Amino acid sequence: MSIDRIIAEAVSKAVARLYNADTPAGEIVPSATRKEFEGNLTVMVFPWVKLARKAPAMVADEIGRWLVENEPAVKACNAVNGFLNIVIEPTYWNAVLSHVLSTENYGITKPTEQSPMVMIEYSSPNTNKPLHLGHVRNNLLGYSLACILEACGNRVVKTNIVNNRGIHICKSMLAWKLWGEGATPESTGKKGDHLVGDFYVLFSKRYSDQVKALVAEGMSEDEAKEKAPLMQQAREMLRLWEQGDKEVYDLWNMMNSWVYSGFDESYRRLGVDFDKIYYESDTYLEGKDKVLEGLEKGVMYRKDDGSVWADLTAEGLDHKLLLRADGTSVYMTQDIGTAKIRFADYPIDRMIYVVGNEQEYHFKVLSILLDRLGFKWGKDLVHFSYGMVELPNGKMKSREGTVVDADDLMAEMVNNARAVSGELGKLDGLSAEEITEICETVGMGALKYFLLKVDPRKNMLFNPEESIDFNGNTGPFIQYTHARIRSVLRRAQADGMTVGDYSAVEPNDREITLIQRLADFPSVVSEAGRQLSPALIANYAYDLCKLYNQFYHDCSILREENADIRSLRLALSEATARTIRTAMSLLGIRVPDRM
Repeated sequence: MSIDRIIAEAVSKAVARLYNADTPAGEIVPSATRKEFEGNLTVMVFPWVKLARKAPAMVADEIGRWLVENEPAVKACNAVNGFLNIVIEPTYWNAVLSHVLSTENYGITKPTEQSPMVMIEYSSPNTNKPLHLGHVRNNLLGYSLACILEACGNRVVKTNIVNNRGIHICKSMLAWKLWGEGATPESTGKKGDHLVGDFYVLFSKRYSDQVKALVAEGMSEDEAKEKAPLMQQAREMLRLWEQGDKEVYDLWNMMNSWVYSGFDESYRRLGVDFDKIYYESDTYLEGKDKVLEGLEKGVMYRKDDGSVWADLTAEGLDHKLLLRADGTSVYMTQDIGTAKIRFADYPIDRMIYVVGNEQEYHFKVLSILLDRLGFKWGKDLVHFSYGMVELPNGKMKSREGTVVDADDLMAEMVNNARAVSGELGKLDGLSAEEITEICETVGMGALKYFLLKVDPRKNMLFNPEESIDFNGNTGPFIQYTHARIRSVLRRAQADGMTVGDYSAVEPNDREITLIQRLADFPSVVSEAGRQLSPALIANYAYDLCKLYNQFYHDCSILREENADIRSLRLALSEATARTIRTAMSLLGIRVPDRM
């Protein structure tokens, strides 16, 4: 049992005995005592002040005296107004440490067949371009959320919806047909998603030239964008695709297969995966059917041009297009169909969409429409709205070919890790195979940690150089701390040092602080799941590593002559290394044993 739980139950008993009040231990939440006060844990006593009819300081003092007399884990208490600061009996921390070490998968709650099922959608790429930096943050957030929610005891289904149809896909297809000259990934030596992305950029450039020419002839810009020959051809290709035209369909299948292969390669290196992948081409018809069903029920309406809309003014929004005049669907239509299929496939209790904050309107509308169409879970969907990743020179633009490509970014991070690690001498004495493995681990760890340590709801500025640093709040710092601990433990084993009985040892302040932070891990995982915030895990891991390095600096381990004290410190090192590894695994980050 955690020390927080022990204190909560003891306070619950104290309140029952002193004031005849029934306060469940679960409602009592001890917090870490502020540094300027003496104590390890603090409990607020304000909930019992009215019942006791006494001043807050007196209530805190009475509860504190009861704890000292009746709870063996409590050494002393002091009251500061309505706050009770509790000093834990020093040797009791050894029992807490033993609990951490003896608990399999400490901090993790294993789901059961009866656990709630959470589906998390992330990635959601378009098959007209490769993954870029924005996709990287999306994938890392989605994968980490899945790990955290599973660690909180949920059954988790990781899903991806691949946007593999639509006008944007047809733009790449048309460009390849007009100017591709039969190019393939094999003939060009390019990854398939990169090759297709090149044609998307080419289309945009040629289309822009056409629009400029039409404007120069006297058209308005809006009219020119509508009547440009390339746009007309792309729309005709989309209509032919929806009609099942064989030539268009074969081209679509071929180019999408190139992209799928490229995506898979990027996902493997990024370390993310999915339990189920849905494709818009399989779901949009389901969405069209539901929209037409809504039209029959009067939930939607049709305009004179044949397009189908939803009136959302009653909810403070506007009118939303669901089917174009030519019968083709939009993103919203596809999302309605995908939601229907997903809830038919899985008994989902909670649906979380990991999508950037620029789509907040989209998900407000989706929630309303699903509810109107009779899906009981419509109101409860969660849009995990995260901030954009910005660059020092501004925002990324796919159609202009100015994005930070995910594959190039990952390669650059690994190369940077190799350069920095080499300069610091951290690769000395390692084989070529070990160097390759460590540089991949450190480079990818630096990238993931840098993107995940920030509050996901905030926009962030990405700076690759800051992320590869073996000091400060970075992935490599945490990885190096773990490797340092493992090195200490290997040397101890080589010298025949084992962990003996340390129960009678009185830990010093550094050791107590570190043990208390280890004891916090389960509650940090729980809170990260409640807030949907991998950043809480990331910053916990960083704080834990800082505390361990302070302990390592101030407390001798291998040279400690007292065997019992040495046992305590070895046990503390082992528990810290395990917790670092577990915490980082929830972020999808590996930690090496050697660096």
